[in-house]
Amino acid sequence: MPYLSKIALNPRRRSGLALLSNPHRMHATILSGLAVQPVTERLLWRLEANTAHRAEILVLTQSRPSWEHLVEQAGWPDADGGEALIADYTPLLQRIVVGREFAFRLTANPVQSVQRPVKPSDEQTARLKAGADNPDTPGRYRGFRVAHRTAAQQIGWLLKQAQRNGFTIPAAPTAEPAPGITLDVPLDPAPAVSLISRDLLRFNKRPNGPRLTISTATFQGRLRVADSDALRNALLGGIGPAKGYGQGLLTLAPLPAEEPRG
Repeated sequence: MPYLSKIALNPRRRSGLALLSNPHRMHATILSGLAVQPVTERLLWRLEANTAHRAEILVLTQSRPSWEHLVEQAGWPDADGGEALIADYTPLLQRIVVGREFAFRLTANPVQSVQRPVKPSDEQTARLKAGADNPDTPGRYRGFRVAHRTAAQQIGWLLKQAQRNGFTIPAAPTAEPAPGITLDVPLDPAPAVSLISRDLLRFNKRPNGPRLTISTATFQGRLRVADSDALRNALLGGIGPAKGYGQGLLTLAPLPAEEPRG
């Protein structure tokens, strides 16, 4: 049975800042919240909000976790609003039916595979040289993951991922032109998604190890279910690479018109 957790962390505590500044360390700490070790289940997480005062981590696990250690180490133990929240994820999965629409958010690592990077890193240069020196496969390399840099590329990446993962992104409503303004050609409808933040994560897995850089993009918008099984798999398994570093967790919420009225 999957569970979605929300844990509040305190960026003003040294231990909280140490976790928030290093996705590798954060992932290891999250793994320790599961009783069955070593962890073999799929686990996804995402930094949901990051301010000077408060950060929230969403975590999706296949078994029920315990976050007392994380709250004690880097949160607000015993404070109002400091407790971790854990919810059964099954009711949401049961609402995934073809044609239904949801609001969504996804933080991901949009990449493409290329044979030869334009500006290879030190590690990529070493791999290229190793391939060139190999007499059995001269000039042949396993593809390199290269980040999409522009907003247009990242939106295009998301639209391709939608096709593979059981959903579509419908067109956003088009506003009428202001009175007195006539358009020569009709405007092409844009997909109902916004790129709300972009970032570069730089961190070391080990104190003296190589420095890793991960390009991230956070998307928010509206989706329509096209294949319920494929979308459930995407919710539970994540989208794109770098899942161990807080990427790939897709979350859904009711659209504003569907929210219950009090």
